[in-house]
Amino acid sequence: MKQSAVPRLKTSPDPEDGSVNVWSEYEIEATTSLVDRALRNLKHGDAFSVLDSYGDIGAVQGTAEGLFYRDTRFLSHFELRIEGKRPMLLSSVVHEDKAALSVDLTNPDIVFGEHDKLSRDTIFMARTKFLWEAACHERLCLKNYSATERRFRLDFLFDADFHDLFEVRGTHRWRRGEMTVQTPTADEVAFRYMGLDKISRETLINFSPTPKLLEKDRATMEIVLAPGEQTSVFVTVKCRTDAADANGEFFRSYRDTRRARRASTAHITTVKSSNDLFDEVVCRATSDVYTLITRTELGPYPYAGIPWFNTIFGRDGIITAMLMLWMDASVAKGVLRVLAATQAHEFDPKSDAQPGKILHEMRHGEMANLGEVPFGRYYGTVDATPLFIMLAGMYLARTGDRETIAGIWPNIEAALHWIDTNGDRDGDGFVEYYRETDSGLANQGWKDSHDAIFHADGSDAQGPIALCEVQGYVYAAKQHAARMAAFLGHQDLASKLLQQAEEVRRHFETAFWCEDLGTYALALDGKKQPCRVRASNAGHALFTGIAAPDRARRVAAHLMNRESFSGWGIRTLASSEPRYNPMSYHNGSVWPHDNALIAMGFGRYGLKAEASRVFEGMFDAARQQELRRLPELFCGFTRHPHRGPTPYPVACSPQAWAASSIFGILGACLGLEIAHQDDEIRFRDPAMPDFLDEIVLRSVWLGSSRVDMRLHRYGRDVTANVLSRQGSSKILLLK
Repeated sequence: MKQSAVPRLKTSPDPEDGSVNVWSEYEIEATTSLVDRALRNLKHGDAFSVLDSYGDIGAVQGTAEGLFYRDTRFLSHFELRIEGKRPMLLSSVVHEDKAALSVDLTNPDIVFGEHDKLSRDTIFMARTKFLWEAACHERLCLKNYSATERRFRLDFLFDADFHDLFEVRGTHRWRRGEMTVQTPTADEVAFRYMGLDKISRETLINFSPTPKLLEKDRATMEIVLAPGEQTSVFVTVKCRTDAADANGEFFRSYRDTRRARRASTAHITTVKSSNDLFDEVVCRATSDVYTLITRTELGPYPYAGIPWFNTIFGRDGIITAMLMLWMDASVAKGVLRVLAATQAHEFDPKSDAQPGKILHEMRHGEMANLGEVPFGRYYGTVDATPLFIMLAGMYLARTGDRETIAGIWPNIEAALHWIDTNGDRDGDGFVEYYRETDSGLANQGWKDSHDAIFHADGSDAQGPIALCEVQGYVYAAKQHAARMAAFLGHQDLASKLLQQAEEVRRHFETAFWCEDLGTYALALDGKKQPCRVRASNAGHALFTGIAAPDRARRVAAHLMNRESFSGWGIRTLASSEPRYNPMSYHNGSVWPHDNALIAMGFGRYGLKAEASRVFEGMFDAARQQELRRLPELFCGFTRHPHRGPTPYPVACSPQAWAASSIFGILGACLGLEIAHQDDEIRFRDPAMPDFLDEIVLRSVWLGSSRVDMRLHRYGRDVTANVLSRQGSSKILLLK
C-alpha cells in the first residue's frame, strides 16, 4: 500500500563529512506492537492523537503514542496521577461519532498517614478528550463519593519531543533543531522547537484552574472536595507552527466538533439491517471514514490512516472514494480535485515525478522539508495515475457532473499521456515501474514491500516490473476515458481510446495468463518473464473487467480455495507459494480493501456466491475486533473455531480503505448500480449472505431523486421494496 518501513541504511556515514545517507526500503520498526495495549485514536484535520485506554500518552516508552500535527509529534508524554499513583481504569470508549474519548477512572487505595487513608473508589474521575483546530481539549470532572471532605493532589506529567513521524517510526537522524521550555505564566507551559527547516513549532499547555505548582514537566493541583461535591479541571494543548494557530475553549470547541461531524454525514446514504452486530460494524466503518476525511480547499479527502498515514495518499484516497461512491460521491469529487491540483508537471527523479503522474503521498514534517525522506511530494506509485482516470469515469457515470469532469479533463489527458509514454518507456504496451533513485520505493504497486514481487523459485523480480493489476487499471482507465471523451464531444479520441483498451486486453491475456496455474501471473519482470505466483493481484483483473469470463471463473476458484481463502478473507499470497508468511505485510496477510475490490470483481462477473463468502469473512473478522473495526490488515492464519483473526502488530487502525471496504462489498453483493445517464438505480441479481435477512438503504440519491429501499432475503432470492421516493429516478431489480 504505502511505504511500509523506516529507511534501512545501506551505509551509516556522518553527514558532517559530506557523505549522504542512502536507504533501500521503508518499514515500520516493530519494537512494540500497536495491539498489545488498547490504544485510542482521535483526529481532526491535520492533527491526530494516539492515546492509551486511560487517555494518557507515553506511559510506556518507545511507543507511537502522542499528539501529532502535520507529521510532527507535538506532545510525547502526558500522564495523570493522583497522589503520585495512576488512577484505576473503569471504562474507556471512543464515542460512536468519533468526536471524543470518554474515560472513567477512580482512585486506588492511597495512604496519607497512619490514620488517614483514601480508600479506592472514593473519587470518581470522568475524563473527556477531543481534537479541534490543531488543539487537544480535555476536561477532567472529579466527584467525591465519601461522607467526609477529601483533599488530594493531582499531577499532570508532560513533555514534547517534536520528533518527525519518521523518527517515531524508527528512523535515526544525525542532527535536530533547538528546543526550549518556558513557563510564561502561572497556568501555561510553552515548548518551542526551531527545526532545521527554519519552521518554528510550539506546544502550549494551558491549565484551568491555575496549578498550585507549574514546572517545565509537571503541573500540580491541590483538590478539596466536600461530600458529594464535584469540580472540573481543564487542559488545552495547542499545536502551533509559523502558519497555524489554535484557539477556542472546551465547551464551544466540543459543540463545534459535534456539529461538524453531523454536517459531514448529513447527506450520505445510510444502512440499517436485521443484524445488530452488522449495524455496529457499519456504524464504526462510517465513523472511521468520516474521522479520516479531512476538509481541504478543494473538497473532502480521506487521509489514509492512523498513526502512520494521516496525510494525503493518492492510491488510498482513490480506492476509498471508489468503495464509497454509491453512498457518498462527494468524496470522489474531493479526491479528484485534490489529485488534479497536485499532479506532476515536470521531471524530478528524487521524487519519482514525471509529467502527468498522480501523487503517491504528501508530507509536511521536518524530514520531508529537508529532503531527508523523499515524501514531501512523492510520485513513486505506478497505479495511482490509471486509478485516477478510472475514478473520474466512475464518478461521471454516478453523478453526471459535467462541470467537474470538464474542469479536470486536461489532467485526465495528461494522465493518459503519461500511461502511453513514461509509464510505458519500452513501448511494449504495458505500464511498468522502476524507481529513479535509491531513495525511492523499490516496489511501487499497492504491495510495495521490498519482498512483495518475486518469481516462483522465490527469487526477486528485477525491474522494470509490469504488475498484473496495473494492466487491468490501464484497460479500465482507457474505457472510462473513452466514455468521458464522448461525453465531452471528443468522438475521435473516444474511438481511439476504446481501440487501445482492446489492445491492452488482448496483450494482457497473452502475456499474463498461466494456464497450468489457472490464474494470471503476479507480474512481468524486466525481461518480460512472468512471475508465476498465485496472488490476490489477479482478483483485481476481475474488478477492472479485463479478464475473459471463463478465466475470471477460474481465477475466482483459485482465490476461494483453501490455499488463498483463510476463512476470514482472501490472502495476498497463496499458502503454496515460497514466500508465504501469514504474518508478513504483503505475502500472506489479509487486507480488507483488497478483498473488497476482488468481491466487486466477483459481482461484476455474476459470481455472487463467492462475493457473499468474502462478505461473510470480512463481517466475521470485524465483529471479532475491538470497536467492530476492520484494521488495515490482519494475519493470514487459517481460521479456527472460537478464535478471531490474528492481528498484524503495526497495522493502522482506523484505515480509510479498510473501513470503506464494507460498503464496497455490500454494494457488490447487492449488485447496486446508480446510472445517472439512464436515471436508474439498479439492483442486478442481488444476493445477501446468511447473516443478513434484511437491508434498509435510506437516502439513496441520484440527481435530485432520493429513495429509501428495503431488500429482503428469502433463501437465495432477494426482493426489493421502495419505502419512499422523491424525484423521477427508476428503481430496477434485474436478474
